[in-house]
Amino acid sequence: MKVAKMVTPEGEKAQINISVRNLVEFLLREGDIDDRKGSVDPFEAMQAGSRIHRKIQSSMGPFYRAEVPLKFKVEYEDYTLGIEGRADGVVLEMDEDGNVVAALVDEIKGMYMDVMTFEKPVLVHEAQAKCYAYMIANEYGLSEIEVQMTYVSLETEEIKYFNRMYSFSEIEEWFLTVINIFRKWSDFQYYHKLEMLESVQDLPFPYEYRDGQKKLVSDVYRSIYRRKILFMQAPTGTGKTIANVFPAVMALGQNLSERIFYLTAKTATALAARDAFNLLSSKGYEGRTIMLTAKEKMCMCDEADCNPDNCPYARGHFDRINDAIYEVITKELVITRDVILGYAEEFVVCPFELALDVSTWCEGIICDYNYVFDPNVYLKRFFAEGKTGEHIFLIDEAHNMVDRAREMYSETLIKEEILSIKRYAKPVSKKLVNALEKCNRIMLEYKRQCDKDITVLDDIDMLLNACDNLQMILEQLFKKEIKFGIYQDEVLDFYFRLRNFTALAYQQDSTHYRIYCDFDEDKNFNLHLFCVDPSAQLQDRLNMARATVYFSATLLPIDYYKDLLCNIRDVYAIYVDSVFDTDNRLLLLGTDVTSKYTRRSTEEYLKYAKYIKAAVDSKVGNYMVFGPSYKFLEDIFTEYEPMAGDVDILMQKQSMTEQEREEFLLEFEAKRDKSMVAFCTLGGIFSEGIDLVGGKLIGVIVLGTGLPQIGNERKLMSDFFDEQGKNGFEYAYLYPGMNKVIQAAGRLIRTKDDVGIIELLDERLRFASYRKTFPREWNDACYTTVEDVSLKLTNFWNKKG
Repeated sequence: MKVAKMVTPEGEKAQINISVRNLVEFLLREGDIDDRKGSVDPFEAMQAGSRIHRKIQSSMGPFYRAEVPLKFKVEYEDYTLGIEGRADGVVLEMDEDGNVVAALVDEIKGMYMDVMTFEKPVLVHEAQAKCYAYMIANEYGLSEIEVQMTYVSLETEEIKYFNRMYSFSEIEEWFLTVINIFRKWSDFQYYHKLEMLESVQDLPFPYEYRDGQKKLVSDVYRSIYRRKILFMQAPTGTGKTIANVFPAVMALGQNLSERIFYLTAKTATALAARDAFNLLSSKGYEGRTIMLTAKEKMCMCDEADCNPDNCPYARGHFDRINDAIYEVITKELVITRDVILGYAEEFVVCPFELALDVSTWCEGIICDYNYVFDPNVYLKRFFAEGKTGEHIFLIDEAHNMVDRAREMYSETLIKEEILSIKRYAKPVSKKLVNALEKCNRIMLEYKRQCDKDITVLDDIDMLLNACDNLQMILEQLFKKEIKFGIYQDEVLDFYFRLRNFTALAYQQDSTHYRIYCDFDEDKNFNLHLFCVDPSAQLQDRLNMARATVYFSATLLPIDYYKDLLCNIRDVYAIYVDSVFDTDNRLLLLGTDVTSKYTRRSTEEYLKYAKYIKAAVDSKVGNYMVFGPSYKFLEDIFTEYEPMAGDVDILMQKQSMTEQEREEFLLEFEAKRDKSMVAFCTLGGIFSEGIDLVGGKLIGVIVLGTGLPQIGNERKLMSDFFDEQGKNGFEYAYLYPGMNKVIQAAGRLIRTKDDVGIIELLDERLRFASYRKTFPREWNDACYTTVEDVSLKLTNFWNKKG
């Protein structure tokens, strides 16, 4: 559903367009949500349906016209409603003078079920055909018209017809009733957009501009205007959230865009985006913004069991959903999880589905990266089948995108899992058992080739053919609603991974992927489709938007992110200087220690412990120590604890619950008359996305360079980039590691009033390759050793009073 631009030539009305299919499916849907009806991919079903459409259409004779485009306009006082679609088939009967005297409209529906049991057409299918019938009857002035519903089983190709003759007055009354029901929605869409456009015209920037912030806003707007990708390195304190949201909203007001997607990996940054949209709403902005939350966090039942027998919100959901949507979009501006839950409870509808439906009526959508980029989770209503739009993608904490994208576009098959599914299949389907056995035999052949830690394969064509067949058999079983008892969920999980594997296998190429096999800790044999360079996959998604801004406090070196986060060269990049006074922090580089594996020893751990003690002894306050692993932190802690004295010590645990995380952070709020030291992992939950301001944190100590552990995958990644003419070590190890270091160090200075010290402790930080990852404001870093660090710390704190 789209509104034409409100900027129209004088005297020309704006037009709202909707397809016939979207119109009837939106207004006439009914009944329950029921996830027990199989797991057929809609795109796969659509492809099969298209094949059967063409087959039937070609068999219907010379007078049958296939895929007939039809349009109809409804004129309202202020705007025009345009309804358009494509009838599957039309048969026109003409008299001797060439005038149409009779007509039949045919609507073909391919179904994965026994259509011969149908007693009547499906309501929305018949409604679609009746819309086309009215358009034909109205165009040719017919007194009556015939509607034919053609249902065909996609498996057996059996066909069942339903035919009915309508008088013109009868079908006109029905059609105008449907249009009148839709009138409140089209009115809302038109008048709301007018309000939104008007509200943006004089919308002020909500703060006094900080140094450089006005240029930042202009750079973002210019990128949107020119349809560009922008990479923005913007340190904490530059106001990058509002500096992205505000120009994107201004672009909406200039009709440059229809929707803003604010994409993030963490709740904290999603809340910052929410606050920015709330702020603009308080200044008069009338656009609607929704925060989308994962299904499991939206479900109001004990277990997400989406069927009418187990969930009252699924039972009759579609009978009530449109009333709930209208209530939300006419009463709310910034729509959070709690807002959706409130309306879902009031109208007894599924909150997750309500949120998705409401999103289509919103100008702003705050959501996880997955909703745009993940091929298994993306929002099909906006991006299915390569749909494009005048969207703006604002991608926060963009340094996370490299690893997240690799994860989205990679998949693994496990030989032992295939054998498990084979056992579950034995009582169900011999055909499925045979298909699983074939896949297992091919995997066994690869296993015999894997005579070392990791084996790279040139192709997997034989396996891919076997996987295609296996996937098809599983889908046929699901369509027939055949179950696997207590193993149903396990089989479904395997099917989804298999489907993802085959889809990615057809897309992969040697310039972006490596296919390799290895053994995991449990001696399972794994075959990996590993997306080393996700730039091409990401670019396919970026092409669906008008403009994209990647922004983060750590996007250095910029060429690394340009190479891996997009696949074009014509992009913009800007570096925003920090607004904080560097006199408020001391940055020390410890050059007599290292976290290198070859140097790890009690002696080295003792020096690290002395650095921590020197920092903590220099001033009472809260300190965070970041180490590359739990084991490394424990080794340092063993040396530090005997010398710590009267100090409170916290240690991050593995797999902390949400409550444990909150309790951990609350320790920084506590009033105490002695120091506290919190040991945390680099790249972990406390190393980014948290704000401990107002003196709650006065020191950060980073142990080592954060380089990932040497392993099969990292070695493969390094070799891959070497072959691509890049520096493999830097791409696979150095840049990801130093990103974690810079993120951890960034926990210290979050506002202009924060004061403190940062110790970065590794001799490798003297090297130019490491220093080029430093932000500009780190140019004042000074070298130190464990012998002279106390003096430097004391001098700094004495100077700060």
